[in-house]
Amino acid sequence: MSSNSLRNHRVIVASLFLPKTAVLGESPPPTPPTHNERETLTPPISLPEATFRNEGKPPVRPSTKHMNTATVNVPLRSIIDDLKDKTRAQSKSQSASGTPSIGSPGSDKINFPFLLDRVNSTLNAISEAPPARPFPTSRKAHMTHTEHIPSRVQRKHSRSSSRRGEKDISQSAPFNQPWHFEPNPHCNGGLKNAVQSAGDKLRRKLWVGALGTETDSFSDGLRSNIDRRMLQQCDSLPVWIPDAEFESCYDEFCHQETSERQVLWPCLHYAIPDAPKTKLFYESASYKQYVAVNRRFADVIIANYQEGDIVWVNDYHLMLLPQMLRSSPDFPQNAPIGFFMHVAFPSSEIFRCLSVRESLLRGLLDADLVGFQTASYARHFRQTVSRILSLEALPKGIQVEGGGNNRFVDVGVFPMGIDVAALTERKREPEVLDWVQSLKQRYAGMKIVVGRDKLDEIQGVKYKIKAFEAFLDKYKEFQGKVVLIQVALQTTESNELAGDVADTVSHINSRFSTLTYQPVVFLHTQDLTFAQYLALLTVADAFLVTSLREGMALRTHEFVECQEDRHRPLILSEFTGSYSYSGFRSCIAINPWDIRGTAKAIHQALTMSDDEATSRWEDLHNHVVTQTAQAFVSSFLTRCLRASTEHLQADLSAVPRLDIARLLPKYRHSRKRLLLIDLESTIWKRDLTREGLLKPFSPPDDVIALLNKLASDPKNQVWLLSGLPVKGKLDTIAEKVPKIGIVAENGCFLKTAPTRHAPSTWINMVSNFNLTWKSACVEILNYFTERTPGSFVEDREASIVWRFWTDPEDAAADNHDFQWARRQAAEAQNHIFDSLGERYGLRIIPGKNSFLVLPNNISRSTAVGAILHPGGPAHSPLTGRAAWMTADNADLDSVTGDIDLVFAIGTDEKLLRRLNDIDNAETCSVSEKGTDAKWKLEAKDAAKILWQLAGAV
Repeated sequence: MSSNSLRNHRVIVASLFLPKTAVLGESPPPTPPTHNERETLTPPISLPEATFRNEGKPPVRPSTKHMNTATVNVPLRSIIDDLKDKTRAQSKSQSASGTPSIGSPGSDKINFPFLLDRVNSTLNAISEAPPARPFPTSRKAHMTHTEHIPSRVQRKHSRSSSRRGEKDISQSAPFNQPWHFEPNPHCNGGLKNAVQSAGDKLRRKLWVGALGTETDSFSDGLRSNIDRRMLQQCDSLPVWIPDAEFESCYDEFCHQETSERQVLWPCLHYAIPDAPKTKLFYESASYKQYVAVNRRFADVIIANYQEGDIVWVNDYHLMLLPQMLRSSPDFPQNAPIGFFMHVAFPSSEIFRCLSVRESLLRGLLDADLVGFQTASYARHFRQTVSRILSLEALPKGIQVEGGGNNRFVDVGVFPMGIDVAALTERKREPEVLDWVQSLKQRYAGMKIVVGRDKLDEIQGVKYKIKAFEAFLDKYKEFQGKVVLIQVALQTTESNELAGDVADTVSHINSRFSTLTYQPVVFLHTQDLTFAQYLALLTVADAFLVTSLREGMALRTHEFVECQEDRHRPLILSEFTGSYSYSGFRSCIAINPWDIRGTAKAIHQALTMSDDEATSRWEDLHNHVVTQTAQAFVSSFLTRCLRASTEHLQADLSAVPRLDIARLLPKYRHSRKRLLLIDLESTIWKRDLTREGLLKPFSPPDDVIALLNKLASDPKNQVWLLSGLPVKGKLDTIAEKVPKIGIVAENGCFLKTAPTRHAPSTWINMVSNFNLTWKSACVEILNYFTERTPGSFVEDREASIVWRFWTDPEDAAADNHDFQWARRQAAEAQNHIFDSLGERYGLRIIPGKNSFLVLPNNISRSTAVGAILHPGGPAHSPLTGRAAWMTADNADLDSVTGDIDLVFAIGTDEKLLRRLNDIDNAETCSVSEKGTDAKWKLEAKDAAKILWQLAGAV
């Protein structure tokens, strides 16, 4: 399915927070830039640590209650002041005082006695002054975050009656209360940028999410006004959630707010609390609010769903939403639903600790597609579902059975990327180039290591600072010559305390700081513009990521693209999702818990030769420019549509039974016919008991007679389709019915029918494939055979079958032995796929009591495509290496040539679906399940119908 088809669909993007939010009050007026906006950065000057850390307290984000506080005017310029927004207003008293600038542009010397006097006066001024406004609102469009949105995810201790779900009517915002749009600092930035980057491919979209502000005081009229304008101007619909309900869901169940209130986030990131310390992880009353929030999302989506919409659910906050949508009688059952997990997914041993584990997994399994950032996260999910829900987990997805809900859920890997073109344009703006020059002047002769992380424990910033300290201790020649600039993403004060970053920064700066040097510069994203951040990435000599567990670290992609001219190295934690991709293996990999190893990596990065750095950068760059944000959106939504189409089985009752009276006239008047007949389960029912499978193959006489009768008609070309091997099986049929063509091992081998110009011959369709995987695969299956009584391996020439159950009559859902065998089969398939699948290009076809392993791009469908090719055996004699053996057989349209009728009967739904695209094709399914075939038939009647065709004159 082409990505162009996305233009015909509206995409409903469900994410916890909307990209834009509604803020009460008039839109703030722009602040004109000051005269010093472009002034050159001064040489590095160090101040005592209290200057940067609010008198020993951890750095916190600005509170809205200080939004209109006057800025403190401190003449002394520190390293932080130089990186803060350059447009902060200067007081008239300062500009008129004539006070000399200790770091004015062009000055080479510093008046140190004067500096010491100013340090004391600065500390006194800071201790008595209110907090400074971080940046003017006129530049909010250029900031990495917006600073003055009252957010319930930040203000746990600022609630009053709203904590109990009560509205204060006297303070309720009236319906005509002025309000304006602002970027939502809490929204998923990677998702927002990816959707925006899709451009015309997603011309129609609807965001569904929360505003991220306290809304209990909003009147009904104001909410209606916001709904209308949000929909018209932002393609968004707010989900109105009571503040107390949202707080409990987000703060207590989804995210981490204090060390004692954590459920989903720590579970997904391998940070399970010790059982004796807390039981909230295992039993959380906040799950009720989590369910309620998911229900509110479902209600909004159901009320606004239109025919043809694709529902895209995002992240762990909404894991129950797919099931709520699918189970609603007001929601179409065939609507495409995709779920994407933006963060990591842990191993089953971690996830099983959740008391609500089954509910969360069941919630996801009503999606058509569940996507993850990396193959390991997808594997963890499959294994978790297999072990907790006892469902069959296959490499492609999950087979859901029971309760009348028999369906398949695709599980895929979709690495998120960045909008490379947009970033390239931004980094070339004059403002960025000006800041690059300023930073080069400011840090002339110094090396710069840059980091950008949240300050919670998961991001490992504390380990980064300690590693940098170890680096300065071990490599003393770099003391005073290297600075670590750490940018902190928006986070809560409690998380910063838990991360223990502030004290770590204080410690290292107290050890190594001098009057002209400070080893660690600590900034919040509010302290610098996006242009400054891009300039920082451009001049960096290394970028350091020490996450203890993380999905795709897109900030590393930004760094790689900003290093287009310098090619400096990336130091990356091996516990990030980015590291799992081959392109990012060219980074300097670290274990963040290994502080000495990280220190060594910093030294390696700063001393690396230009040639090595360039070679590494090229590999990183190749990944970034191919796995872009646009590719992520297109691949995920296209796969979701395809999965929905494949999962949608037509109602069997709506498919007509094969009417031989209608088929016979078409058959009689055809001058050339192609008959495609499945052997197994169509004209021959194989004995699937252990004795029947192991005894010598002997095709029934009536089957041989039927095939010979059909092949005797000169107008017929008969092809027998089978999964059986050639030796000892299909070669027996070939001897007894020499005039037919045969497809063996599901397309691995073809036997052409003899012609006047060429005899019959077997063609190896996998001759160019590497089959060395078979020995390793057999070894894996032998291990599982020892653990699964009654199972055995069928080693064929180009494929392998594992029979894990050989008593079809006793394959019941309540049979514990059968359930054990199925779980072992799922484990074996996952193990084969993970260890051999990608390396050798394999695919696995599951069956009820067995599964088949064979090379990719080989199937009965591709074999028929080769047969129908204009140069293939159904049209012309085989001459040497015929063109049909190497041609692209993806489409079967307009390749039937002079064939008047194609009649296919069998159980291969993929083949029958593709043949439906041919005008003169008649397809018939004998699977007794939902089918897209034009006709249906019971398998026991298939031979009777074929005998009627054979006898037609």
